Amino acid sequence: MAMKEKVGNATRIYSLMKAISILGTSSNAGKSWIATAFCAWLHSQGYNVAPFKAQNMANNAYATIEGGEIGVAQAIQADACGRRPIVEMNPILLKPSSASRSQVVRLGQPGEHLTAQEYYLSIEASWEAASATLDYWKTHCDVLVLEGAGSPVEINLMDRDIANLRPVNYVKGKWILVSDIERGGSFAQVVGTWNLLPDADKQNGLGFIVNKFRGDTALYAEAKAHFQKHTELPYLGVLPFRPDLHIEDEDSLNAQTQPPSHNKPYIAWIRYPHVSNSQDQMPWQDDKGIQSCWVDKPADLENAIAIILPGSKEPFSDLAWLRKNGFENTILRKAQNNTPIVGICGGYQILGHHLKGETETKGLGLLPISTEFQPEKVIQRRQASWKDDTWETFEIHTGQTEIIGETPETLLSIHSNAGSLEPEGIRLGKIWGTYQHGLFESPQMRERLLREAQFDGATISPHPWRQSRQSIYREMGKLLEQCLDLDPIRNYLNNK
Repeated sequence: MAMKEKVGNATRIYSLMKAISILGTSSNAGKSWIATAFCAWLHSQGYNVAPFKAQNMANNAYATIEGGEIGVAQAIQADACGRRPIVEMNPILLKPSSASRSQVVRLGQPGEHLTAQEYYLSIEASWEAASATLDYWKTHCDVLVLEGAGSPVEINLMDRDIANLRPVNYVKGKWILVSDIERGGSFAQVVGTWNLLPDADKQNGLGFIVNKFRGDTALYAEAKAHFQKHTELPYLGVLPFRPDLHIEDEDSLNAQTQPPSHNKPYIAWIRYPHVSNSQDQMPWQDDKGIQSCWVDKPADLENAIAIILPGSKEPFSDLAWLRKNGFENTILRKAQNNTPIVGICGGYQILGHHLKGETETKGLGLLPISTEFQPEKVIQRRQASWKDDTWETFEIHTGQTEIIGETPETLLSIHSNAGSLEPEGIRLGKIWGTYQHGLFESPQMRERLLREAQFDGATISPHPWRQSRQSIYREMGKLLEQCLDLDPIRNYLNNK
């Protein structure tokens, strides 16, 4: 919301937008989850709410309709707000490409690869983009839910931190602190963070949340009294750990390896070092009778009924890792034994015969394709179809892939801008390859893969994954109401 006032020939805009920033005592404290829950709760209360993260570091990315690239966490939060994701929700995205360098994506457009030191030399340019988008939101929403990054009191970084206190101060908003009791030390997390905050920022705190409590929350009943002895920040309550309300991880690096139960059928997703868009695995969580696991050892492929090579930020490097760690021979042997193998985006490229960049490398040779890497990046949303199912997918990649020799069977179809159907991806026997992230959001595609694996012991959820997520968002918002004291938030929004 905004008010306008004429001052001479100029129009001055006064923002009435409220802003709530979700800060954390550490990385992985649950900021993304809680920001999403607040987006859903505020949306359910009738607010015109939008998400924002000034600077995100993640290889889990999302393609907007306009062809921009943002962190998947902000796309999820937009969904919880009932909004279409746009680049103004995440003006700076850092995509790690090695242990020391990241690609800088500004306002959705990919840019240079920089070391941390090089990036910080141009931090004011990034802040200029972030502050401009904050100005945009002042006239485009009632409430802006900001998400911080890491901790707001990293003393060595505070002078160049554009993700935590600087954005919320810029819009004169308030903040909520999230601690992670699962890591232990929740009292030290909260009190230590409070004591390190600048005095000017302490007055903007609405309260703090203790997150990820396992077990009976009644055992934590005395916590409030103990906290009050050491901090003036209001205690909003404790949130239980709810795995049934899991949403996509912000970062592919958080995709945890899960040793499969070898006495149960499972699909193995290979977690190479530069895995990207790990959210492609999420739709399998709705299904019964089948495990879907991240693995990092060749031995965990042996009993898999299907193997997935997911997206990769660095296909050359991840292909070398597969070879070094003994995956290649196992994958080839499983393919010969008719185990379905699926490559998505970078995994699709790895399954081909050649990868051509500054050097040329032989791929795994399971699909008759060759990929040449060029500076231009494809970022676009798609409508995919197979049989009578149509669903939304997207592409984010730099390689251009060509089929070698005779054209194999098409995996699925894509709706063109002209309204016609175009072939996408290929299928050679039980080997699939596609550029479409979101491939398995279609229940029919999950059923199709299990048929290829000759497995009929699973119950596939008939509901599209997007529909399932909406119910999760609603339950997340309800959990906030059930477990937290939300009066400080209500009072702030109502100017009390």
